[in-house]
Formats: sequence, C-alpha cells, structure tokens
Amino acid sequence: MHLKLISTSLILTAIALPTFAGGDADMGKKVFRKCKACHAIGEGAKNKVGPVLAGVIDAPFGANPDYKYSKAMKEKNAEGEVWTTENLTAFLTKPKDVVPGTKMSFPGLKKAEDIENILAYLASF
Repeated sequence: MHLKLISTSLILTAIALPTFAGGDADMGKKVFRKCKACHAIGEGAKNKVGPVLAGVIDAPFGANPDYKYSKAMKEKNAEGEVWTTENLTAFLTKPKDVVPGTKMSFPGLKKAEDIENILAYLASF
C-alpha cells in the first residue's frame, strides 16, 4: 500500500517538474525558431499569423487588443483563464487539448526540456 502511494507521488512529482524547473533562455531562443513563422517577441514586435508573445506569462488568454483571436481563445479569456506556466506548458505540449478550436496549427513540442527552455525565453521579455 505504501509503495503504491510513494510510486504515485513520484509520478505526479515528475509530471509537475517541467512547470517548476528552471529552463535556459538561450536554449529557449533556439527553440523559439519553431515559433518565429507565426509569432514575434521583443521590442518592436508585431503580430503575425499569431500574436506577439512578449509579456504572455501571467497574462489573460487572448489579451492582445491588436490581434484577432479565435472564438475559442476569446471564450477562455471570458472565463478568466490566465497563461500560467502550467497552462503554457500544457498548451505548448498540445495546443488543441488546452484550447479546442484554437487557430494555432502547431502540433506542440515533444520534449519537456524544450518547453522549459522556451518558458525561460518568454519570461525574459
């Protein structure tokens, strides 16, 4: 019984680690290359197919007033959803599972390390 409880705790801890472990912003900049076709970040960034991502961490879903979001993203905004590191981790893993109906066609990042690094990169803006 105790072994089962310990095993479950270890698994849950391992699942949560990517959202709390620190990433490498320099490595995240390299991972962001996968995002650059649709998103911009940094000083003077402009919306592309997707919104500018500067300041996205802890911002409400669909908060960029100059971007035309999908109905699904607008609904998340109306529900008060916020881009926490946990929400971003889930979204970057599989966007359509977090926001069914999102315009984002990217299927997601496969490696937890890539997600940690891109979150560190996003946090630097």
